[in-house]
Amino acid sequence: MDIYRELFLMQQTYGTLFSLANKIQVKGDNFLELLTSRQYMAMVAIAHLDEDETTLNNIARKLGTTKQSVKQLITIMENKGYVNVVPSTKDKRAINVKITETGKEVLLVVAEKGIFFLEELFNKLSTEELETMWGLLKKLYSFDGQEHDGFEEEGNIKIDEDNNELQARVMKEFERRRIQAVNRENKSDGQI
Repeated sequence: MDIYRELFLMQQTYGTLFSLANKIQVKGDNFLELLTSRQYMAMVAIAHLDEDETTLNNIARKLGTTKQSVKQLITIMENKGYVNVVPSTKDKRAINVKITETGKEVLLVVAEKGIFFLEELFNKLSTEELETMWGLLKKLYSFDGQEHDGFEEEGNIKIDEDNNELQARVMKEFERRRIQAVNRENKSDGQI
């Protein structure tokens, strides 16, 4: 075992993850426009929690951040009219965060942009590479014994009939772009 090589790889991986997270956030903020990447992910976290479980602590746990950081995000989104803060029915000391109708509309627009941002972000990776990366990132996340409380389950925001058509159109375009990206990668790898 080359202990110096392992340390070098760990340092490079850490530095790359740190830089990549910042780069993705900046590019995502520009791409999404109506919400920052952090605001968008906070709304996604809210959508993936049961209605009476949308406390600041639970949102923070989903995002892997602090309650104070989430409080700042929620205050900004509340001022924009995207969320409401209401007393928790389960815990008198806690509050629940609810996405407003305006917030749902913004989330729908941003989600469409987000799909295309993800396609652009991951367009050089195959499905197998994405599965491997996701597995490795979850493994890395648990370095301190805490598993990632991810977004695997479907969200709790209901899509009305008008938006089903939009969602189908967006997914068809996403599929077209992914096929194009995979074909482009296969050509560059000499597989076609």
